[in-house]
Amino acid sequence: MSAIYKRELSSYFNSMIGYVFIAVLVFFTGIYFMAYNLYNGLPQFSYTLYSLMSILMFAIPLLTMKSMAEERRSRTDQLLLTAPVSLTGVVMGKFLAMATIFLIPVALCAFCPLIIAMNGEARLLSDYASLLAFFLMGCVFIAIGMFLSSLTESQIIAAVSTFAVLLVLFLWDDLVSFLPSALSSLLSAFSFTQVFYNFVQYSVFDLKGLVLYVSLAALFLFLTVQTLQKRRWA
Repeated sequence: MSAIYKRELSSYFNSMIGYVFIAVLVFFTGIYFMAYNLYNGLPQFSYTLYSLMSILMFAIPLLTMKSMAEERRSRTDQLLLTAPVSLTGVVMGKFLAMATIFLIPVALCAFCPLIIAMNGEARLLSDYASLLAFFLMGCVFIAIGMFLSSLTESQIIAAVSTFAVLLVLFLWDDLVSFLPSALSSLLSAFSFTQVFYNFVQYSVFDLKGLVLYVSLAALFLFLTVQTLQKRRWA
């Protein structure tokens, strides 16, 4: 798995995708941080993270679109399917490489609450809890994009389908409100935005929401492994 991880991590920086992804998130973080925290004086950095959710919908598909689709298009996936490493190791190596790239701008964001604290009131505990939730939410998005990339050999289709799914998750609360009340109350428990909103607005450490994020990431990683397993035996 470590060999897959190192290969994937280097490939993202060799192809500029890693640099572009990090630059986009850092750029918009700076804009929202300046607008909310420096200009308007809000003490919560978590509001900046909440605004970055919409940026993730565009940035994550660019990161994940080639994770599996490129291997399938160039037929190098046959080497992975016959490599002396488990398919779970292959998937986890690729996932951890993308999560590492995502962790870089998240780590840079960790300095922003300290900047706020140096200039006045800050809510460090709430902000860092929100940063943890933001990272786990991004990992779920990466797992979803990776699964969808494993279903096609077209990077464009992988990116567009990932964006579509993330958009549905972003609008989840509005969409389920049109359903019958019993079904709506059931599906609202899977709201991505509400979990993160609990951290941002109410400063609540939503442990159940974090478990939801981890569980969904594990689910889509499992589905990716099953997709590769099916192709191996096909």
